Amino acid sequence: MRRIIPFIIAASIVTACSSIDCPLNNTVMAKYVLGGTVDVLEDSLSVSISRTNATDTLLLDRLTDAKDFMLPVSYHQPSDVLFFTFTGNGVTQTDTVTIEKTNTLHFESVDCGPTYFHTISHVSWTNHAIDSIVITKAEVNHDTSKGHLLLYLKRYR
Repeated sequence: MRRIIPFIIAASIVTACSSIDCPLNNTVMAKYVLGGTVDVLEDSLSVSISRTNATDTLLLDRLTDAKDFMLPVSYHQPSDVLFFTFTGNGVTQTDTVTIEKTNTLHFESVDCGPTYFHTISHVSWTNHAIDSIVITKAEVNHDTSKGHLLLYLKRYR
C-alpha cells in the first residue's frame, strides 16, 4: 500500500500540470474605432451583413455613445459585405462596407476547436455617412486591444 501512494501522488502532479488554454469563444472579432471630428457615435448605428443564402443578419442594433465596437468576421468568405445604418434626427443613411481578406486556419491544440485568423487586404465603402476607413491593423485574431479599422464619419448635422 505504501508503494502505491507515491505513484498516485506522482500521477496526480503530472496530470495537474497539463494545461489546455483554449479560447472561450472561437469567433474572431474585428475592432472598429471612430476617428476624426466624430469620435463618439452621436446617432444610432445598426450593422447587418448579407449572408450567402440571401438573408440578412443583424450584427449590431442601435449602438449609441460609443467610441469603438467589435463585429465578427466570417470564416470562409473572401470578403464581408456589411451594411452600416446611421439613424439620427429623423435622417437614416446606409453605407455598404466591403472588407476583402484572406482566411488562415489557426490550430492551437487537439483539444481546441479550429479558429480562422484573417488578414484584411482592402476595404471599400459608399460615402453617405462614412467619410473614409483606414486599415490600422491588418491581422485579425484574438487580440482586440488595438483597433483593426479606423472609421471616419461625416458630420452631417
